[in-house]
Amino acid sequence: MTTPENGGEEGAAAGRVIDSAETEVDSHDRALRPTRLDDFVGQSSVHEAIRIAVDAAKQRDEALDHLLLYGPPGLGKTTLARIVARELGVNLRPTSGPAIQRAGDIAAILTTMQTHDVLFIDEIHRVPRSAEEVLYSAMEDFRLFMMIGSGPAARSVQLSVKPFTLIGATTRYAMISPPLRDRFGMVQRLDFYSTGELEQVIVRSAEALEVELEPAGARNLAERARGTPRIANRLLRRVRDYAEVRADGIITDSVADAALRGLRVDELGLDEHDRGLLRALIEGFNGGPVGLDTLAAAVAEDADTVMDVYEPYLIQLGFLARTPRGRVAMPAAWIHLGLTPTASSPDQGTLFETGSG
Repeated sequence: MTTPENGGEEGAAAGRVIDSAETEVDSHDRALRPTRLDDFVGQSSVHEAIRIAVDAAKQRDEALDHLLLYGPPGLGKTTLARIVARELGVNLRPTSGPAIQRAGDIAAILTTMQTHDVLFIDEIHRVPRSAEEVLYSAMEDFRLFMMIGSGPAARSVQLSVKPFTLIGATTRYAMISPPLRDRFGMVQRLDFYSTGELEQVIVRSAEALEVELEPAGARNLAERARGTPRIANRLLRRVRDYAEVRADGIITDSVADAALRGLRVDELGLDEHDRGLLRALIEGFNGGPVGLDTLAAAVAEDADTVMDVYEPYLIQLGFLARTPRGRVAMPAAWIHLGLTPTASSPDQGTLFETGSG
């Protein structure tokens, strides 16, 4: 589902080729997604923890512990949920937080699931509190306690459900209530991928798409994919189109470079919207510090979009810092844009003094 949380709102961020939010094309291109744990690239510590837990659950013939996956979008949380269900040999029931409106929605799903099935809730931080409270007893005791009716005629009904596994996914771990977080037996964070790991993802996807890809071309794509497999696959599809029309279908280093420059994606994976935000911060506010809402207004974006879509990668690159006094453009951002910090630019040594953000 496209929501403000995942960068799907209208505005400059919508439709960006390097946006990590899932699009309809991404969701339907299942050929590029691994279906076995052994084929899943990267996230080695998460991979190992899930492998051990899955094997142990199968040996004991019991439901896998409830699993919470969190981290930036596009890193494979949904893919891992599908893989876990496949490895366990059970059904997957996918839904999302915004799709759950009432406690009865949870009950309707759980009462139709088979033993050891997996319920996957994407954007689990958006499950309404009334529905979330129904999950507590279901996750702990495989029982549902529902209130039927209202007023003096209201009565409590207890329903049993078959043992199941809940896999939750979120980009906003802090927004999940502590009572819900505490009921997950495993909590795993997914981190950005290294360039080498993204090369492996791109090579595998190129084989699935039957695209001729040279190693240097794969490296070029990986370096601009912002540490995110979803973006890597999206860039590969766009470069494939360019190669088929302009370069006999072969993705070389020069072909990848030409295609991505045509998309205005530079050598670090920044597009015109990223550079526009940095320029607004540097040229409009002398590099900051400036408050989030003010910066968002300067680039005509929603504050949540700036925080969730733009900032994580810019922070990873060392181009931007969140400080108590506001957002600040770091020296590397000035240099990347071909600018020189001025004498009146913020003193980096005092950025983290207490102040307003």
